[in-house]
Amino acid sequence: MHRLLRMNISKLCCASSVPIKRKQTLLIHRDSFSCTLLLALMASLSAFGVDMIALSLPATGINLGATASDVVVAMSAYVMSFGMTLLVCGPISDCFGRKPIVLGGCVLVVFAGVGCALSNSLSLFLFFRTLQGIGASVTGIAAIAIVRDLFNGETGRVQMTNVVLAISAVPMVAPMVDIVIPAHGLRSLYVVPIAGALILLAAMSCFRESAAVHPSVGFDPATIVRNYRRVLRHPVCVGNILCNAAAAGAVFASVTGSSLFFSNVFGPNAYGTIVGASSLSIVIGAWLNRSFCGRGASSAQLLAVGLTLSTIMGISLLLMALVGDKSTVFVVLMLVGVGSSFGLISPYVISEAMRPMPEIAGSTSAARAFAQMAGAALSSALVVGLFDGHSLLSTAVVMLAFSLLAVAAYVGVVLPANVSPWSAQMQARFKRRNRDLP
Repeated sequence: MHRLLRMNISKLCCASSVPIKRKQTLLIHRDSFSCTLLLALMASLSAFGVDMIALSLPATGINLGATASDVVVAMSAYVMSFGMTLLVCGPISDCFGRKPIVLGGCVLVVFAGVGCALSNSLSLFLFFRTLQGIGASVTGIAAIAIVRDLFNGETGRVQMTNVVLAISAVPMVAPMVDIVIPAHGLRSLYVVPIAGALILLAAMSCFRESAAVHPSVGFDPATIVRNYRRVLRHPVCVGNILCNAAAAGAVFASVTGSSLFFSNVFGPNAYGTIVGASSLSIVIGAWLNRSFCGRGASSAQLLAVGLTLSTIMGISLLLMALVGDKSTVFVVLMLVGVGSSFGLISPYVISEAMRPMPEIAGSTSAARAFAQMAGAALSSALVVGLFDGHSLLSTAVVMLAFSLLAVAAYVGVVLPANVSPWSAQMQARFKRRNRDLP
């Protein structure tokens, strides 16, 4: 009897040791093409709200019975909410992960997009546009942070180049979408960001959290201050962020100045074409960046080429403006040249800015995006404020100034920080702090 009992127990134990086959969760692997597409959609969702819908704002204003100045307020509300939310959502993603803020942002984009499409007054439209800016802002900074979470070295720079390509491609598509979709009704424009957010929501269910979240780390205003203080105290982060912002300022100076120049030739509708052409040149520069890196060229060499090209374009345009030349062909070449230089510069400096402190990649990404927006807004405002009504002098001065600022930020801040003994001590201190994190 005891022998039979022992045999039955032995059989049960053997049966329990057999592994049970469970349904495997479908996850997007970081090295797959699906991951690249997901990051591209994540990065470009915020750009859809700005670049595509911005071109239709005048018609939207007429539809709502609003004036042109009221419509400008709508765009300003979007951009302001976009920028201010960046600084809060970056540290949130460091504390709670990238996935929660992306899911929350997508839900907000869908809700606000439906609200914009159904709005019958300017006040409601402004309210939903602000919500849309808040929702869309988090996906872009999350995409940059996820790249830092998952990739290092040249692989990370290649993925960062893909993100820059995705962001730059949206302004190229925007004018075509604005031509096709209004045939089905102006409000149908909001279907595009809604569809993008819904696709991203579905895809995120197959994406594993990339950030190393520590449950014991809480979130409060002191966390925000502490994270940005760490970013601002690290010269490698600050130098690369300033270099990227200044390079973006040079591009926006050329776009704004070219629109003022070409509006006298092609009329006020030239702005959309100029933005599309500038975005195409950035795409070309980013594509060249990825191609040359694959053929053995170092990212530092491509950065040097980009900074040199941007400076040469600024000097050439200034000389042209001083002699009074108004060659349309040269202005187009200048626009393409400075855009391509940004495509060469941006992937590398963004990757370098994110490299030193991966545990607060969300905060660093938010600081980078905010600085880039500030640089673009400042350069455009300076070009318009200094415009004399007929020449490209203000464009040339501002573009050259921002190009030189990008060179100064990298040569004067980043390079010394990378080689100085003080930098080695600071990096060791940051490593010790990272080890002390719970």
